Amino acid sequence: MSDQLIEEWRELSEDFKKLEATNKIYQKKLEDVNAYQKECEKQIQHQKYRIDIISKTLARKKDEKSEELKEEILKREAQIHEIQQTLPKESGKYLRVILGNVNVSILNKEDKLKYKSEYEKFKLIFSAVAFVLAVVNLLIISRRVERLYIFMLVWYYCTLTIRESILKVNGSKIKGWWRIHHFISTITAAILLIWPESETWNQFRTTFMTFNAYLSVVQYLQFRYQQGVLYRLKALGERHNMDITVEGFHYWMWRGLSFLFPFLFAVYFFQLYMACTLYSLSYMEGATWHVRTLYILFSILSMGNITTMVMIIPDKFKRNVRLKYKLLSQKLRISTENNSKKDEQ
Repeated sequence: MSDQLIEEWRELSEDFKKLEATNKIYQKKLEDVNAYQKECEKQIQHQKYRIDIISKTLARKKDEKSEELKEEILKREAQIHEIQQTLPKESGKYLRVILGNVNVSILNKEDKLKYKSEYEKFKLIFSAVAFVLAVVNLLIISRRVERLYIFMLVWYYCTLTIRESILKVNGSKIKGWWRIHHFISTITAAILLIWPESETWNQFRTTFMTFNAYLSVVQYLQFRYQQGVLYRLKALGERHNMDITVEGFHYWMWRGLSFLFPFLFAVYFFQLYMACTLYSLSYMEGATWHVRTLYILFSILSMGNITTMVMIIPDKFKRNVRLKYKLLSQKLRISTENNSKKDEQ
């Protein structure tokens, strides 16, 4: 063995000692982090307990000082909520069943943004693949290709439910209906997968594949619209960590709500049309239980989507108007500052 190799090994051994020392510091820091997390949780519970007692006492008082204290309590509750977002959370029942008792909290802001961005890209890529397969199924009739496509839908919606549950644990503001929608969609896709080839399926398949091709296009439009909205929120400093997607902006997104809603309602009424079609097919001779069950599921999806959209439209427009005026005031302020600098020069 050459002296050079022995010297290199000695140098590597010295580096390994540094690695061991660094690892010990790392493990100590982890223990400190866990201790601080438990202490924060303990103090949060103490704050909530005392706030609850004070709030109950204030409920019986109506003077000016009491009203000021109520406002302070609201501010404190908001501050506590922000602190809680930095601490690990328990997984919901669904995640515990699927993944076991695993901690899925993402504490680093950059990692949260990365996870959300990957989630959005996953949906976009699948939409592109789904569009191609739906068009292929419209052009050719192949039971294997049909089953491959529907199996992909089952896998996609299952994956969405898991990813969205992780996003929810990490502070995402996903509305409850959209999560329920994806659970129902998983069941719907599974029933479509086991629906045997029959006259009822042959009459329904073209409508179903046309719907999915159109849905993929609308999902792409939603992705582009969301990019624009989140770009604005980021520019105004109002973004939420788990609401960020990749960068991107186009002018039409300023009026994107009025542009997008007709496409979304077309999807929901298309679902209602499919439910009506399935209802008619359920009375055909040889119709299996799959037809009537799918009729019920598509009806639930359609009515749930329409109802939810009608409820959130006013809030969306109000938020859009507020953002628009805030941006205009921000532009006006910047323009005024620039003019002032020019005058000084």
